[in-house]
Amino acid sequence: MKKTLLFVILQQYADWEAAYISSAISMLGQGEYEIKTVSLSKDCVQSIGGFKVLPDYDIESVPSDYEATILIGGMTWRNENTQQIKTLVKDCTQKGKVLGGICDASAFLGTVGVLNDIYHTSNDLNDLKQWAGSIYTGEEKYIAKQAVSDRNIITANGTAPLEFAKEILSALNVASEEKILEWYNFHKLGYYTAPMPKM
Repeated sequence: MKKTLLFVILQQYADWEAAYISSAISMLGQGEYEIKTVSLSKDCVQSIGGFKVLPDYDIESVPSDYEATILIGGMTWRNENTQQIKTLVKDCTQKGKVLGGICDASAFLGTVGVLNDIYHTSNDLNDLKQWAGSIYTGEEKYIAKQAVSDRNIITANGTAPLEFAKEILSALNVASEEKILEWYNFHKLGYYTAPMPKM
């Protein structure tokens, strides 16, 4: 039985942020996981880059059994209707599942209150405080770092798709830490600079 990973994508989602994670899971995960997409409805969702996806689930039809929920950044997280996603985020944290948010999706997690007691990051602390308002009380646990993982919750800023992916791969134990690091170095440092994998 494959473990389900939920990728939440909204209109004008950042396709590259999803692609690094999903492709790494497919390559390193040995068929253990299946990627499913979730959006506000089952209508076609178009990425910033123009890729069109028909989501597997809308918010109402998300399965109760899943391994992780990963919120992919994009241009429409601040729209009023995204508040519907709070229910899924709260369900994920209550079940202790892996939860990830990158770029504006990481700041969205601040509006749900899940960043208050964990170390985390986002695009900008002041923006996070302004958007989340009084719901966000976690300023002392904010770290100005590319990606931060704490108690199964992973956050990253919008320039950190590889760091975000690496932390998610580790949290899910998709492969050994050595294999994950090899994958990260290869994509981060480039073909001619990265240390070659051990045979």
